This record gives sequence, structure tokens and C-alpha cells, in this order.
Amino acid sequence: MALLHSFEKSGNIFFRYRGQFPVILFLLAIPVIYFTNYSWMSEITELALTYISVILSFFGFWIRAVSIGTTPKGTSGRNTKSQVAESLNRTGIYSMVRHPLYLGNSLMWIGIVVFTFNLYFVLLVILAFWLYYERIMFAEERFLERKFGEDYLDWSKKVPAFIPCYRKFIKGEIPFSSKTVFRREYSGVLATVFGFAFIDHLRFYFINGYFEIYRLSTYVLIAAMVLALILRTLKHHTRLLNEEDRS
Repeated sequence: MALLHSFEKSGNIFFRYRGQFPVILFLLAIPVIYFTNYSWMSEITELALTYISVILSFFGFWIRAVSIGTTPKGTSGRNTKSQVAESLNRTGIYSMVRHPLYLGNSLMWIGIVVFTFNLYFVLLVILAFWLYYERIMFAEERFLERKFGEDYLDWSKKVPAFIPCYRKFIKGEIPFSSKTVFRREYSGVLATVFGFAFIDHLRFYFINGYFEIYRLSTYVLIAAMVLALILRTLKHHTRLLNEEDRS
């Protein structure tokens, strides 16, 4: 099989099962936290790394929110089995970077990984994310090239794949919709908060030998669960979060 077809095939497989990737991170984090030496860390260092990890994840969520909240129906869908696109989105955040959702995902999960306070694990995950999303982006771009032809190629030559170029920004016609973000992103936020709480409690247990339920991460997780439950109920049992011409 030619490398071109091999990359595309593996990218489609990774795309189909991309929801399982965080599970692998959680499993890998267990031995990483167990074998990490935290005795050298001062409170200031720990606090600084915690802020960095939260900021990275928040920035990743912000990128996803802007992407999803300003795109029309037919783009940026949550399809899981195959690539789907009815039209090209070339304005707004998509005028600066071709794959903002994958950039947002990477930052959200790398933020969680930084929270392990293990540099080697951070570097390993960054490399894994790059190889993983590189295949997915390759497969997606092959699909878009076949569907939209020269229109897609012209746009892709001007816009970087993963590192935003703010000088290329073109204001979109679709206004930001907080309803769309609430409807589509509550599960991702919950998963991110769960990741932080999981690492916080696991690290505390390995260091002290017992679980401490009354921690800040516990309260934040409970708040995120309540919010997710409310938004899920509104999404499936009311029309409050529905909007026309939105995915």
C-alpha cells in the first residue's frame, strides 16, 4: 500500500475512534503519577504548573468554543464514522487555521497532562498527539480535496494547518452563538474537569496513602456534573438550545 493511502486509511481509523484516546491517557497517567518523584517540588512550583495546566486547557476550550459557536450547519460536525462536510468554512477562526478543533483538543488534553507534573510524560503526549492528529488531518484534507477540488486547495495554500496566523483573519458572517456552545460542548468540559480531578486525587493518594474527598477538584467536578446534567436535559427535552442553521 502506498504511503499516501496508508496515511489516509490510518487517519480515518483514528478519526472514527478518536473518542477513545482520552481513555488511553487516563490509563497511562496512573503509572506515570505513581513513579513520579514529587518531593523536590515547592508549593510555588506546584501552583505555577497548576495555573499553566488550567490556562492551557481553558485556552483549548476557548478555541473550540469560538470554532463551534461561529460556524454554520454543515461544518464542524460531531460525526464519528466518516468525514462529512456540506460546505467549506473559510472565515472567522478558519481563516487563521485549518484545524482549530484539533488544536483546541490538543491544548485541552495537554493541559491535563501538564497537571501530572511529569515533563517526560508531557513531551511523550505532545509527540503522540502530533502523530495522531497529523493522520486525522491528512485524511480529512484528502476528503475535502476530493469534494471541493480547487476551492479547497486554494484556501489550504493560504491558511496554516495547526498554528494560527492572526494576520490572515477574515471576519465571518455568522455571529457567535453561546447556545450552540452550551448544546455541544458540555460533555467535553466535563471530561476535562474529570481529567484534572482524576489526576489530583490519584496524586494525593500515591503521596499520602489515602483518599481525601474534600478537595477543590471534587467541588469543581460536582459543579461541572450538575451543569452538564442541566444542559443535557435542556438539549434532549426542550428546544431552548436549538437554533436554525447551526450544527
